[in-house]
Amino acid sequence: QVQLVESGGGLVQPGESLRLSCAVSGTIVSANGMGWHRQAPGKERELVATITRDRFTNYADFVKGRFTISRDNAKNTVYLQMNSLKPEDTAVYYCKYGLGPRGSWGQGTQVTVSS
Repeated sequence: QVQLVESGGGLVQPGESLRLSCAVSGTIVSANGMGWHRQAPGKERELVATITRDRFTNYADFVKGRFTISRDNAKNTVYLQMNSLKPEDTAVYYCKYGLGPRGSWGQGTQVTVSS
């Protein structure tokens, strides 16, 4: 059974950085693509970034140039480095194992950007 545990969220001021981690168990993280998604209050969940098995990455326009997704195979973990955070980045961030409509989700980690 695939399990994902996100961590690294918190409260930061605009312009600051955070690094989210998604620890994967029950499978090998490099065996499939993975993604980070987010959901703000009252809004639908949206895709933030993806990384394929071959480490090709893709980003939503609203985070390009600020966020970086990466993977550490030795730690079986995927990361989301978030720089230049904005108040509109406030959301619960989820990682997902698999890039298609099916897959496994983590429980989410809260990111709040506020002065």
